[in-house]
Amino acid sequence: MGASRAGISGILKHSSVNGPGVRYVVFFQGCPHDCPKCHNPETHDVNGGTEKDTQAIIDEIITDRYIDGVTLSGGEPFLQPEAASLIAKAAKEKGLEVWSYSGWTFEELAGIKKAGISVPEGAEKLLRSIDVLVDGRYVDSLHVSEEEAGEYLWRGSKNQRLIDVKKSLEKGEAVTL
Repeated sequence: MGASRAGISGILKHSSVNGPGVRYVVFFQGCPHDCPKCHNPETHDVNGGTEKDTQAIIDEIITDRYIDGVTLSGGEPFLQPEAASLIAKAAKEKGLEVWSYSGWTFEELAGIKKAGISVPEGAEKLLRSIDVLVDGRYVDSLHVSEEEAGEYLWRGSKNQRLIDVKKSLEKGEAVTL
């Protein structure tokens, strides 16, 4: 793989709250959505965080024997689709399930709905590299309470969906899990 760098807010090497099982979570730096009361507001500034070599991240993932999957979070992973795609591809080659969070919806990322929405070039390539997309902006008035957490696993607000990406791309519309 060629040299690639990513703007990173942080990494959790063993998380149990960002998808099923034990997950390696990459928090990308930069987010255009600016959702009020976002859980990760420190990730919004595109000039924040630190630059990290994607190969160093990949090396950590492929040598970690204790993870069940990789989650791309943020910020907005789709702002850095090339770096995120490299990480996702390496994880998939190791046989790991890849999830990604995005403020954009599946329809926006797949180019199905374009009504004034502009997503970065390369977003669809990244979309094709992941298994599950947790889509949609965080909406505080739809916040998932502790009592509702079982019904809305791995989501911050009730408008967000768990999308089976492969089935959705085949069908041309969002297929939820």
